[in-house]
Order: sequence, then structure tokens, then C-alpha cells
Amino acid sequence: MNYLAQRTQAIDASGIRKVFALAAKLKDPVNFSIGLPDFDVPQVIKDSAIEAIQAGHNRYSQTAGDEQLKAKLTKAIENEYNWQEPSVLVTSGVSGSLLLSFMALINPGDEVIIPDPYFVIYKHLINMLGGKCVFIDTYPDFKLPVQKIEDAITEKTKLIIVNSPANPTGVVYDEAELKELAQVAKKHDVIVMSDEIYDKFSYDKPCASIANHYEKTILLKGFSKSYAMTGWRMAYTATTKALEPLINEMAKIQQYTFVCAPTPFQKAAITAVNTDITSYVDAYRVKRDAIYNGLKDKFEITKPAGAFYAFVKAPNASATEFVKKAIENNVLIIPGNVFSEQDSHFRISYATTDEKIAQGIEILNSLV
Repeated sequence: MNYLAQRTQAIDASGIRKVFALAAKLKDPVNFSIGLPDFDVPQVIKDSAIEAIQAGHNRYSQTAGDEQLKAKLTKAIENEYNWQEPSVLVTSGVSGSLLLSFMALINPGDEVIIPDPYFVIYKHLINMLGGKCVFIDTYPDFKLPVQKIEDAITEKTKLIIVNSPANPTGVVYDEAELKELAQVAKKHDVIVMSDEIYDKFSYDKPCASIANHYEKTILLKGFSKSYAMTGWRMAYTATTKALEPLINEMAKIQQYTFVCAPTPFQKAAITAVNTDITSYVDAYRVKRDAIYNGLKDKFEITKPAGAFYAFVKAPNASATEFVKKAIENNVLIIPGNVFSEQDSHFRISYATTDEKIAQGIEILNSLV
């Protein structure tokens, strides 16, 4: 008897985690595999978390989040996007935000438009809920293909997802592209989800947001990447009044799933909002430049503008085969088909030391 729910067949174990597990078996590898900042949580934020624990903030918070943190986030959103009285829900990571929003929005058969390549979780959660992913090819430059997106809109379209700065490509969408998409979304009355978990890591100009141009935007932001709080599971979702019922339903679902985000870390997130991470961003800009300049003569690579990833074209037909070769030479990278319907590229995460970056560049170039 098959006792497992059918939805388990709609998802596969993360290809990233498979490589991450492989890393434990190699001796001192060059680990370009997982998007985990190589700096630690800033001390002032650690101290805030410890103080919260010592002060007894260890019980459940309100389902929607700590009131002081919500007030701080609400004010920041009002100032940045000129939204009036936005609704905010504090979640257990952006992954939590994605699950809650998808559960509140997607019915079986609903279509979700996703630029390809994409963050791996989108596809699997949508499939698990019975939705249909409509992938829009963005190769070779990974710019936002607004006309292709509009052409893909049907009466079943429930949502358009944008992720900028993007995982896995490192692309940051231009203001003009996002304005154009906002016009399309408004014309067809389609909700846009903007996943901005990497918004602080935009190296060449400030990170533009469709939230400045379209009121039916679901805004996803978090603390994991910017402050190295990946294990603390801290993020939030925000909407304008136009989508306030969505936040209410997400909070209701959170009540019966995550209950609330971790309370002491919510207290620490209040401190994080005011913590300057310019030095970390500057350091990662140097890493970005090293990866791009080190590989561009041997590989086809679009210069990343944000996040801490590069999506590099493999030197042969199969990125999977090249990844196997790289791993045999002690370099851990992720095949592009984890993030795409194609298998032509591989993802590098340059969230590692400068020394490892130099070592990895040398090895990868030697494999061409």
C-alpha cells in the first residue's frame, strides 16, 4: 500500500542540498554551492538576541509578529514605497512567506508566471499545491522579458513572480523594466509577487522595486542574507490596502502552521533594521568582480549586479556533466537544471573567502 500523499510526488529533494551534503564528504573543497553568507551575524544583533532571551522574550509572539517590529517595518515601507498604512506579516523566513502566500492564493489549475531561471522553491511549492508553472525563457542575458510575460497571461493566471536581485543569476532588474511590467500587470489585473530577499546586495545602483509602481504587489523581504541570520528564520511580507485580505488569510494559515516567527529573533530584528551592513556589501562587490573578471575569458558569463551568485554557461552541452567534472576536482557548484528547465549553465555562489574564490577560479578555468 502506498501510504504517502500524492503531493509528495510533485516535489524532489533539493539539488542544492544534495551538493551541500556532498561537501561534507570532500576534504577542504572550494564550496561554491550554497547561498550562505561567509560573515557572521553582526555582534550588535547577536547581543540583542541574547538580551531578548535573558529578558524572557521566549514565548509566542502575536501570530502576525511582534508589535514593535511590525511598527518599525511598517514605517520603513511607508517611507521607501510611499504606501499608506501597509499590512505586514512577520514570517519564518522568506520560504515561510512563499508557502503562506501560495497557500492563500493558489487553487489547483491556477497558473503562475515565472521567469526562467528561477529560485528553486517556487516550482516545487506551486506544483505541490496543484498550480501550474508557466516558465518564461530569459536566456541569454536574463533581463525581464515583459512582452513574453504579457503574451503568457491567460484567464487562469493568478500571479507573476519577480525576483530581483535574482537567485541564481545575480541579475538586478532595471526601473524601466519594472515600470513596464507594472503597466502590464495593471492592464490584466494580475498580482505580482516581488521576492527581494537580496535587496541590500545591489552593487552598481540602488535596487529598484515594482512595489514603487504597482499597488497589487506582494512584497517579500527578509533578514537571512543581509545579516547572515539564515538559521534564525526571520522575514516579512507586506502589501498595500489593495491586498490587505491576503495578509489576513496568510496570518490565519500561519496560526495553524508556523504559529509565529521565533520571538527572541524578532526582537533582534528590530536592532537589525538599524544596523549598517555597507562594509559587507562592499566586500561582496569585490568578490563579484573577482568571479566575473576571473572567469569571463574562459566562460560565457553575464556580469552579476546583485545577490551573491553568478550563472555561468557550461563549456559543453551538459552543465550536469561539467558539474560532475568540477566536483571530481574538489569544486562544488550547482547544475543549472536545479533552477531552470534548461541544463546549459551552472550556478556559483561566491559567498566564501577571497582565497577560496581565487582557488576555484583557477580550477574551473583549468577544466575548459
